[in-house]
Amino acid sequence: MVKQLYKILFVLLLFISTSTVFATPTKIIVRAKAKDAKFIGTSVGGAMVIIRNTTTGEILAKGITAGSTGNTKLIMRTPKERYQAMSDDRTAKFEATIDIAAPTFVTIQVMAPYNKKQARITAQTQVWLIPGKDIIGDGVVVEVPGFIIDVLAPQTHEFVSLAKNNNQVNIVANVVMMCGCTISKGGLWDGDKMEAKAIIKRNGQPYQTVTLKLGKKVNTFQGVLKTTEPGLYEVLVYVYVARTGNTGVDKVNVVVSK
Repeated sequence: MVKQLYKILFVLLLFISTSTVFATPTKIIVRAKAKDAKFIGTSVGGAMVIIRNTTTGEILAKGITAGSTGNTKLIMRTPKERYQAMSDDRTAKFEATIDIAAPTFVTIQVMAPYNKKQARITAQTQVWLIPGKDIIGDGVVVEVPGFIIDVLAPQTHEFVSLAKNNNQVNIVANVVMMCGCTISKGGLWDGDKMEAKAIIKRNGQPYQTVTLKLGKKVNTFQGVLKTTEPGLYEVLVYVYVARTGNTGVDKVNVVVSK
């Protein structure tokens, strides 16, 4: 009985030793890139990256992308050629070294921008990791669609008096690309070419749609809801760009009184 236990122990130690010896450190870089924009980095809180063994679900590495949004000219204005890098040394990334003993199929999940819960998108891809064969340079680039939208006015559960506000509710929304890049009149991300509207519900029923326009302040879309009817209002703001199919949404609920 004792001999059998020793044999089992020996086999287990041999297996562990062999696995350890043949496991090879393998580097991988993951970047999150905003749709029609730049990389998601420190300025908006980064993107959470989780790398899992697809078969077992085991988390092999996780962390937040850190660094800059990247070189605007290189990313947005320079015609792309084969093998041309989109990133530089400062461009936001998550880098991990994973010990693997055999080719491993992994799922790379990106949640971004991580600090903006209402705008956070989960995107993923899958790749094979080969022991000792690093995936570096631009690395694995995962595209993240959407806009970061914050409805600034009216505020959540604000009580708005129609008598005190000339029978209107001002709607103001801050909108930026998912990387935090600026939306402005005539800029690289031109707010005048974006469709921005507020879909209004009153007491749970469709009520009005208000067009929002980019104001004098960058990233700021504004419009006015005119009404004489009190009630419980839901204000859903969306932005849509037909050319790219990019969309984003935020919403608030307010109480409108006489």
